[in-house]
Amino acid sequence: MEENNSGILDELGSIKITDEVVAIIAGIAAMDVPGVSSMSGGIANGIAEALGRKNLSKGVKVEVGEKEAAIDLYIIVEYGYRIPEIAWNIQEKVKKSVEAMTGLNVIEVNIHVQGVNFDKESKKENADEQARLK
Repeated sequence: MEENNSGILDELGSIKITDEVVAIIAGIAAMDVPGVSSMSGGIANGIAEALGRKNLSKGVKVEVGEKEAAIDLYIIVEYGYRIPEIAWNIQEKVKKSVEAMTGLNVIEVNIHVQGVNFDKESKKENADEQARLK
């Protein structure tokens, strides 16, 4: 049995897992973590979303080797959450998800906090203020 770049060769044939598949798994896992507002994808992903194509790997950069993967995630966090705790939860969840689904060993999950989303906090304040006015 032999392994090559993100693929496994056995007696029945080969299995190849693309970087995009690993990125999608990582992106979905990261979005499941409480406190993550969104993934930060830059201009190219913004154009794709404007055209109606949601990019599930938005904000994820993956490097896949023979048996290992390194993942970088670019996130926007919700205001009021502890950033170190969110980052640790993302690292754990992404590592477990990618390893379970692909069999690759995830050697690092790097978190890049790109911003803070204040929308939910301001909506809550507006609702509280309107409730006081009634």
